[in-house]
Amino acid sequence: MTNSIAKFDFKKLLNQVDWQLLLFLLLFLNVKLAVKIPAIIIIYLLQFNFRFGFSLKNSRLPLFYPLIIILAFVGLLVNGIHGQPSYMAVFFTGIAFWLLCLLAIHQVKLSVERNSAEVLHKTILVFFVLNAIVSFYNIGIIIWEIGNINPYRYQGQYQKYFIGTGDYIKGLTFDICTTNSVLNAIGVIYFLNRKNAVMVLVCMAVLLLTCSNFLNLVLLLILAGIFLFKSTRDQKSLILICFMFLVVFMVKGSPQNNNYTIQTFKNIIHPPRPPFAEVPVAAVSDSNTGPDAPKRAIAKKYLDSIKRLNEAALNIPLQQAKQNIPQTGLGRLVIVGPDINTPPYQTPTDTSNEQRLLLAFINNHKNSLALSGKDVYLPGLPGKAIGVVQTVMFLKLHPIKMLVGDGVGNFSSKLAFKATGLGFTGGYPAKYAYISNEFLLNHLDVYLNFFSKRAELHSLTNSPNSVYDQALAEYGVAGLLVLLIFYLGFFVKHYKSLTYGIPLLLLLMAVLFIDYWFEQLSVIVFFELLLMLNIKETTTLTSANYVPQ
Repeated sequence: MTNSIAKFDFKKLLNQVDWQLLLFLLLFLNVKLAVKIPAIIIIYLLQFNFRFGFSLKNSRLPLFYPLIIILAFVGLLVNGIHGQPSYMAVFFTGIAFWLLCLLAIHQVKLSVERNSAEVLHKTILVFFVLNAIVSFYNIGIIIWEIGNINPYRYQGQYQKYFIGTGDYIKGLTFDICTTNSVLNAIGVIYFLNRKNAVMVLVCMAVLLLTCSNFLNLVLLLILAGIFLFKSTRDQKSLILICFMFLVVFMVKGSPQNNNYTIQTFKNIIHPPRPPFAEVPVAAVSDSNTGPDAPKRAIAKKYLDSIKRLNEAALNIPLQQAKQNIPQTGLGRLVIVGPDINTPPYQTPTDTSNEQRLLLAFINNHKNSLALSGKDVYLPGLPGKAIGVVQTVMFLKLHPIKMLVGDGVGNFSSKLAFKATGLGFTGGYPAKYAYISNEFLLNHLDVYLNFFSKRAELHSLTNSPNSVYDQALAEYGVAGLLVLLIFYLGFFVKHYKSLTYGIPLLLLLMAVLFIDYWFEQLSVIVFFELLLMLNIKETTTLTSANYVPQ
């Protein structure tokens, strides 16, 4: 009897899933642009429709997309750089990104209009189940490789995993782990409203595996708001369990991420001072001149003696080494754990090929790079904060660009990084490589300053990427207003009837701070799907409950 019910439910699930929409999501959210574009072509072949339905009042789709494209052309004319062939290639590539976003949201809207809410919910459920399976497979492969149940504490293989384990939990998009983090933060909120306890905990588990400190904090605040203002007893219990998951993971699973987060906030509030010594003691001459010469000599001798002791320890004869093996009182040998201070348990000091490329670029433009061009790294504000200051100062110094910005790909965008030809976000034709002077002196300099150095500096907080910054820097005050009014405002105007849409909007507003998500062509379309689905549900419910007077 149980088997027949299970079979019936499975067949019912198959019949209630929009496989066309699911296929589109699986392909469009893939990291490769070579997969995203065919996804758009396939969905339009299956569902041919170009009736976007834009209007000034009750527009079917956000007016943001056509308006931002219009602003791009206005900026092209105002900035007067349309005569450069390399820049025109960048400009039309930027327009193509916006068109892809528009084509994607149109198809999502068609799917919402065509299907019942229940079919869409089942489709979304299947997507998250598949993503969880791939994510758990990612962590499983790592555990199998290292033979350790907790790779977040495993320091072997030159700390290949350890604090960076989350970077490998990419899910079915195969994109950066931040994409997977955002998707699962969405999933926690969505399934909490759907009262699907299993999927809430599954999404929370995957989110924690990705080790996104920013997303963990944002979700924590949103869940706290839901707990206090709008939740049932069962939902409150689930929220408390999610909090427990987070605490246990940070304390027991990956305590170094906890320490990293705390230190990052300390650096934001109180930027550290530069180190006192800019040159290692061992590299300083033994000259007897100067007041610090005796101290340097003592320090160098001490370091040399430590080095000799370490070398002597490595040359102990085999028999003598056996005698030094620790034993219990009963004569049983004690197996000592590995020495994590040895090279295989430390971060490799070799410069990677990616860093070599960045360092070569820095060397060729050293005189122009105020931050990365310095020989010594000086700790200070996070890169994202520096990027915001740069944008504000640039517009302040160039008031003529205040209204429509510096132009597509000229200051702050994924496209600006891509067009450099340095391989930041995939390939770009070398003959059309383009770097504007404003981008070189500002956001590119910030990125190079952090990402050409040690791995612990390669974080979201040090990346200048942000949708808000992109809108303001490249499309001006008009672009930022268009984003706030005609995109976020398109969904916010339904706030009275939204349920899970409200916390999703809060999450979206926070997520826009951390990357160029529209050009990423990934999580934005998922936000749009769920928000339009929530609007459809609540609008239908309101209409059904309406009684004419």
